[in-house]
Amino acid sequence: MEAVEMTSFKRPHSEDDVANVDEIKRQKISEESKTGSKSEQSIDIVTEQPGKPLLEDKKDDIILNEEGEEEDNELEESDEEGDPESFADMMKHGLIELDVGITKFVSSHKGFSGILKERYSDFVVHEIGKDGCISHLDDFSVPVDDEVIEDTKEKRTIIHHAVKSLFPGLETKTEDRDGKKYIVAYHAAGKKALANPRKHSWPKSRGSYCHFVLYKENKDTMDAINVLSKFLRVKPNIFSYMGTKDKRAITVQEIAVLRITAQRLAHLNKCLMNFKLGNFSYKNHPLKLGELQGNHFTVVLRNITGTDDQVQQAMHSLREIGFINYYGMQRFGTTAVPTYQVGRAILQNNWNEVMDLILKPRPGAEKGYLVKCREEWAKTKDPAAALKKLPVKRCVEGQLLRGLSKYGLKNIVSAFGIIPRNNRLMYIHSYQSYIWNNMVSKRIEEYGLKAVSGDLVLKGGTAVHIEEADVDDYTIHDIVMPLPGFDVIYPKHKIGDAYKEMLAADNLDISNMRHKIRDYSLSGAYRKIIIRPQNVRWEVVAYDDPRIPLFNTDLDKLEGKPPPILATEGKFKALKMEFSLPPSTYATMAIREVLKMDTSIKKQTQLNTIWLR
Repeated sequence: MEAVEMTSFKRPHSEDDVANVDEIKRQKISEESKTGSKSEQSIDIVTEQPGKPLLEDKKDDIILNEEGEEEDNELEESDEEGDPESFADMMKHGLIELDVGITKFVSSHKGFSGILKERYSDFVVHEIGKDGCISHLDDFSVPVDDEVIEDTKEKRTIIHHAVKSLFPGLETKTEDRDGKKYIVAYHAAGKKALANPRKHSWPKSRGSYCHFVLYKENKDTMDAINVLSKFLRVKPNIFSYMGTKDKRAITVQEIAVLRITAQRLAHLNKCLMNFKLGNFSYKNHPLKLGELQGNHFTVVLRNITGTDDQVQQAMHSLREIGFINYYGMQRFGTTAVPTYQVGRAILQNNWNEVMDLILKPRPGAEKGYLVKCREEWAKTKDPAAALKKLPVKRCVEGQLLRGLSKYGLKNIVSAFGIIPRNNRLMYIHSYQSYIWNNMVSKRIEEYGLKAVSGDLVLKGGTAVHIEEADVDDYTIHDIVMPLPGFDVIYPKHKIGDAYKEMLAADNLDISNMRHKIRDYSLSGAYRKIIIRPQNVRWEVVAYDDPRIPLFNTDLDKLEGKPPPILATEGKFKALKMEFSLPPSTYATMAIREVLKMDTSIKKQTQLNTIWLR
């Protein structure tokens, strides 16, 4: 959700979150030791503080429960501090690429090192709409409704409506004072007036949905919508969007919201940090998930060690050949219990193991309150007692414990069902991705980068096998591989058998992927094995100060900031690269092909720690 990395699922709040407050402090220390100031942290994904408010008020971030009520989102603090080495030590239990089947490369250049997302502003994502246009924030102006105003009464009516639309908590009235008419605004009593904007003030000529471009820093899409909905005093479900975007990044995407004026949205620019809203327009339709054409990435890899020749070879290969379309590390979680293991237990109908995998203590980096919750669960197997250890009840662990309290330990299926559907399905999709990664690695090892008889290609959306006589009509860029399910076919060569064997080793029958519980039946899908990015551009830049940005964002340009002045010679070199990818494709996997380095948090943490010494 790199979603973006472009992921189609929404991660559970805690199962995939690595950083607890202790880790955050360690990252701050590591950054200060490097730069002498409190700048952005230096590790991909793991350095965000869950629930950290946008403003000074701790209640700016909210999480809504299924009834739409606000839940407590504060975290326990810890006084313990550490150093980068101890953080790397905590991450030693994390996954690496080898663990999830990511083993092959398609290019022949020699790899080199570089640091990914040293600053979140080194990773910028612009959505590509269904019309093929890249979304940019380049206009803060508010559209004006076309209305003909003749007499003063009409003018006053429009002013009344405008005030009530912009400020739902205010009432207005017209008063005569000294022979002049004044419009007086005053506070309405009660929460109801604050919560319900005046629907009758919406002009019929105006589209019901306000579309806008959301520019956000260091927040994922759902967190951003929760914040916007809180400040607007509306429910999050009136917002729609085409895809979720990275948290540790600057992202620009289109959002639509039902019957909220551009004026009210623009007003948020004055009171929210880390967000900007602009490019407003009114339309008659919401946005739908998956409607986007893809995403355009601007990425800076800092402190690269590659020679100019190596960089040129790597980027030419990325443009001409592409990269293996692996599911990136975000798909599998970051704790010592990968999400695909939970997915496998669900498919095996082994519900005791599902419960155990989600709730049991595990080594590695986790939030302090989760550690206490797991310890309580291991000691007592009392869901109510374990739940009391959680200040944030909306995490997967909290939801499961709440379900176990309600339905009992003998009805785990119903207890698990309390978790939102998308989060439950994320586990089995993770297992599918795990199988797919392993099978694609095996396919490339066995047959290389050419089409062979028995491979699969799509014709009009239907998968067909390549016959021997037609092999020369196809290239590796045409080949697809299936995600296992009941509605797909498999390659007619060794890899088809390998699918069957891998599932059988997990006590699953490839010919029966329907589950007793319909939600967990897998239909399967097809995915291209090689992706060739579009609009690939790059340059190598020199810099001395790790804190300085190396390019301007949309917001920098809107605010009139001059482009950064880059050193002709500097202590460090960075590779700035741009490329466009289709949906559900992981930019980190493209970057992995360039560097030929493991992109896991575990390995990147070790790399950053080494550089700090």
